[in-house]
Amino acid sequence: MKLAVVGAGWGGMAAAVQAAQAGHAVTVFEAARSVGGRARAVLAGRADGGTVTLDNGQHILIGAYAECLRLMRAVGVDPAQALLRLPLALAFPDATGLALPDAAPPWDALAGIARARGWSARERWALLARAARWRITGFACPAGTSVAQLCAGMPERLQREFIDPLCVSALNTPSAEACGQVFLRVLHDSLFAGRGGSNLLLPRRDLGALFPEPAAHWLQARGHTLHLGRRVQQLEQGAAGWQIDGEPFDAVLLATSSHEAARLVAGAKADQPQPLQAWAASAQALRFGAIATVYAELPGASGPLLARPMLALRPRTGRPAQFVFDRARLDGTPGLLAFVVSAFEGEREALERDVLAQAAEDLRLPGLRVLQTVVEKRATFACTPALTRPQRHIAPGLQACGDYVAGPYPATLEGAVLHGVAAAQDVTS
Repeated sequence: MKLAVVGAGWGGMAAAVQAAQAGHAVTVFEAARSVGGRARAVLAGRADGGTVTLDNGQHILIGAYAECLRLMRAVGVDPAQALLRLPLALAFPDATGLALPDAAPPWDALAGIARARGWSARERWALLARAARWRITGFACPAGTSVAQLCAGMPERLQREFIDPLCVSALNTPSAEACGQVFLRVLHDSLFAGRGGSNLLLPRRDLGALFPEPAAHWLQARGHTLHLGRRVQQLEQGAAGWQIDGEPFDAVLLATSSHEAARLVAGAKADQPQPLQAWAASAQALRFGAIATVYAELPGASGPLLARPMLALRPRTGRPAQFVFDRARLDGTPGLLAFVVSAFEGEREALERDVLAQAAEDLRLPGLRVLQTVVEKRATFACTPALTRPQRHIAPGLQACGDYVAGPYPATLEGAVLHGVAAAQDVTS
């Protein structure tokens, strides 16, 4: 088959590699000048006049991201070298918090909860009892249940220091608005699905070099086509497939944002336009939330600034960051920290001022200066209870693959990759 993939983010490159492995001729169209979508590399200038490669948002993977890891290996990336694997830890700067040992589930979670520092015996028992209840019920809850409702009655410290950080990092949605069923699925697949599934996989390389750039090189080396800086204008259904700006293809996979996919589908020339219009309307109806990453540096620093590669922070009024990453412990960049603010709302200048104040208070680092702030305004869809998401299948020979299409997971790299692989398998089977 002659297959077109529109969009060269993680989902699009996963679809392209999967289709190429099946022996099909692949053409990728990407409107930007680089690959990676919302998980790509960016350059920034440092105080000493040099430059540093950052990401358009600090991402993490986890051990349960089996498809991401498989495709990284397929295009020549060794996850053991590209990612720092650590047992799950939600440790705070004062050394309190949860840290799981390197053991098989559920013993890792049980031991980690039992030994959590700063939690009372009553709080530990409450979390163990609630986790046991979730497991007995098959990690399912009534439709429409929010994470806050799911966790109602748990001690306030557990909700503040365990549930809320996990929820906002995985779903980018506050617990009062987040879908309880999706949250339970994330807990099941990360904490209870297999040994190492809950491990944190922290990138040692920029996000472009982690998968999308090697995937692009892999495709081009095998004779497939990649068009950068080319935004697709028109989809048209043909007698035996689809046309992209007049060029015929047997099938098309839309791996763009939901907004861009809706534009193309709504404007497509098709034999039966009504189903396409309905799909476009469902994609347009999604609400999105922002994620901000504030990169801050300590001029003159020669090594790491934190005791761990990643620490949890206690967000509060005027102190918005939930996590901080020490890039010196990841890619070797000395004196550079990345502060992550999920579900971000507000102004950039106030955000930077508040994050620097939080660093001075919580990390005892008053001399930091902002290097660069990245605000991804449409980072993820709002993962709310009973949310209706667009289906992957749009029309014969036309599918959408992105983290927003219907499925059990929130907007994650693994979700995008899974849908990309599934779409490629469907249209080429």
